Amino acid sequence: MKRFLLLFVICFLVHSCARVGSPVGGPKDTLAPKFLSSNIDTTRINVKRDIHELRLDFDEYVTLKDINKNLIISPPIKNIKRILPSNIANKFVLIQWADTLQANTTYNFNFGNSIVDNNESNPLRYFNFAFSTGEKLDDLYISGEVKDALEIKKKTGSNENKLVVGLYQLKDTMNYKQKPYYITKVDDDGYYELNYLSPGKYKIIAFDDENGNSVYDPGKEKIGFKKEVIDVEKSISGLNLKVYPSKKPLKYSEMKEAPGGVLMTFEGHPSDVKVQSVTDKLKDIKVTHGPKSDSVRIWFDAVKADVGQTVTEKLLFSYDIGTKKDTVSVFYKYNKKNVMDINSDNGGGSLEPKADFKILSNYMLDKIDPSKWILKSDSLTTQEFTAKISEVNPYQIIVHSDFVNGKKYQLTIPKETVSSFYAKNTQSKRFDFDVAKIDQFGSLAFTLLNGPATSYWIQLLDSSEKVIYQKYTKGDKVKFNILKPDEYIVRILVDNNENKYWDEADFATETFAEDAYVFYKKAIVKGLWETNEEWDLKDTRTLDNPKGTAVPAPSAAPPVSADEKKEAVEQNVKKELKSDNAIVTPVKK
Repeated sequence: MKRFLLLFVICFLVHSCARVGSPVGGPKDTLAPKFLSSNIDTTRINVKRDIHELRLDFDEYVTLKDINKNLIISPPIKNIKRILPSNIANKFVLIQWADTLQANTTYNFNFGNSIVDNNESNPLRYFNFAFSTGEKLDDLYISGEVKDALEIKKKTGSNENKLVVGLYQLKDTMNYKQKPYYITKVDDDGYYELNYLSPGKYKIIAFDDENGNSVYDPGKEKIGFKKEVIDVEKSISGLNLKVYPSKKPLKYSEMKEAPGGVLMTFEGHPSDVKVQSVTDKLKDIKVTHGPKSDSVRIWFDAVKADVGQTVTEKLLFSYDIGTKKDTVSVFYKYNKKNVMDINSDNGGGSLEPKADFKILSNYMLDKIDPSKWILKSDSLTTQEFTAKISEVNPYQIIVHSDFVNGKKYQLTIPKETVSSFYAKNTQSKRFDFDVAKIDQFGSLAFTLLNGPATSYWIQLLDSSEKVIYQKYTKGDKVKFNILKPDEYIVRILVDNNENKYWDEADFATETFAEDAYVFYKKAIVKGLWETNEEWDLKDTRTLDNPKGTAVPAPSAAPPVSADEKKEAVEQNVKKELKSDNAIVTPVKK
């Protein structure tokens, strides 16, 4: 028995000593992978053009994070066949391609932050590797900052920063549908650097590469550019850009059934659209289109014309937008539920002090007969009022009266007293509302320094960036008198050409977007309180940095001086020429 117990104890001790487990405690690994060597010799020049792979070796196992989003090769190499590692970690990164390389060209592989160690995902930040098929590595660079002119807050998560900056070689015929000759990503602080550039003349653009194809898509991606040619004879620092929403190319989109007729939509914003019916049984139509609107309403009496009453019918319409004419069709079936209707347009049961009561129709308004309407206060006293169709919104009725704060009102509108072209309101409506007390509201006034010389929209946005209030005005002083207490984001859109439409950037014609500004702090409105703010439009601080050092204007130098940037890059290039260590792009201090 004693012998058995002794053997059991010995076995237990041996088993315990031999158990393999993860060490407990100790410092966490915070070191990034270290680059060791490559399949290209240390000089990295005179590389054969028929080489078809790049292998980079590291001191530990690495994986690639979002490599397709992060890796940028300049100039572009087409037909990339394979990138490793994919799912399993390796101590190397391998890129293989089918193309033959260009002669006397410096290639730069910018991995961004995609190379991470396998254990803690520590990134090898801004990792670059360059080599040349010629006798020297090109060492010129362009650096600067890119800012989204309308950005309220930094993008995160799925809305991460996707800005890139590209250079196109200047040619007689520029093809912007191809990838830029040189391209780089903009970091989270808005800084960019295009390295290993060869001397020459280029056009520079910055755009929000939403789909990750490294090509600017007009109308879908924001754009910034310089009209002048960039002559790269020496390195350039402080070349800053702003990106703006881009103008959509004008083209027909679709037609579909809508209340009162059909809706024709376009991509882009046509200034004028001429529409005619090509269907024999449908000749009596009305066409409405607001300047710069992307939609056209075609109104008709479907019952009288006997269109789409029992079966779906094909209706034909021709359109002319100046640059293009065509005939298009829609399969139409009359929807009996889409009758003319009216509803309150005040967003709730309470009317703001000194405001008009507004009614919204789903049909464009042609006539109203307010003589048959009745307005009562406190359900007893009949009150005088006036009503008219809005001059700026033909779907809206404005009812004006001497509304008293704190009182309740009822407005009765009988049926068939509101008319569109071919229809009238089919039901009587009564609207019950009260007028809020003045102490529930505040005011906000701005004094502008270096303000616009032309008219502009000043907008108050909520936390979801929805426009709650706006004014179209001119001058250096503006005031909102009746505002709900809240914290508002303030934005100005300048109508530089006074066409009452804020025009986006048009890269095809090298037309800049109209000016835009975002106030660097939120405006706080309190009940019975007048908030006064002074806003210098040359102050480029942002909501993300309201107390820090003011961000330089586009024509100014970046926060880190040009000399510091230049020195950092030159030091890296010297290291590149002396050793086999990959260059890490300098990051802003």
